[in-house]
Amino acid sequence: MRNIHTTRLYDPWPDGVEPSVPIEGYTNTWLFTPSQPAIRKPVTRTETTGPAELWRKLICGDGNLAVTSTGKWAQGLYMRVFGQILDEDSRPIPNAVVELWQANAAGRYAHTLDNRRAPLDPNFLGNGRVRSDENGWYEFHTIKPGAYPVPVKDAWWRPAHIHFSVLGPGTLSRLVTQMYFPGDPMNDWDRILNSVGDAAARNRLIATQQHPRDAGTEALGYRFDIVLRGRNATPEA
Repeated sequence: MRNIHTTRLYDPWPDGVEPSVPIEGYTNTWLFTPSQPAIRKPVTRTETTGPAELWRKLICGDGNLAVTSTGKWAQGLYMRVFGQILDEDSRPIPNAVVELWQANAAGRYAHTLDNRRAPLDPNFLGNGRVRSDENGWYEFHTIKPGAYPVPVKDAWWRPAHIHFSVLGPGTLSRLVTQMYFPGDPMNDWDRILNSVGDAAARNRLIATQQHPRDAGTEALGYRFDIVLRGRNATPEA
């Protein structure tokens, strides 16, 4: 009998969910966006079922970005980011590999390509990887990232955001996306967020802040559910 978690298929994205690229004023989208339409090939069992048990190959467990292995704390506003990995029918997807990367509190990435004059935090690398549990839940402890400018002629700033990569039950269910924060006025200026044409789809990229009675007083709480493809899909970003 087929395993529902390894053979699940997904409907195409509805119109307006996929971002419109390349994006004016964002160089990387011009460099890495194909100029020709994709060549469609028939989907085989390899794409819909593999690789099996990817979480065994990609070691998970580093979900606490706020504290180093030596017990030193990162600088910034501490927060807990959590949610469910779901399919288009709101069924949880267990054993999904969820990766996160982000800038530090000053809006700088711990990467050689980011040479902006903003401080690096020696106690914050800004990346982690976890596995969703049997009910599709994932969780990270981290700090709120800072905004940063995009160095182009018509300058603009990227609002606070977190990058996610999710590998579900098959290679075709991988999703690379971004999470934004509610109430940030710079969300309205962000050309990446606004490349998603459908307003409801854009809202699915914005996390829901949790009340302190639910999140506690040690850190802010944000819930960000991620839907892999199909109806109500979380847009790529």
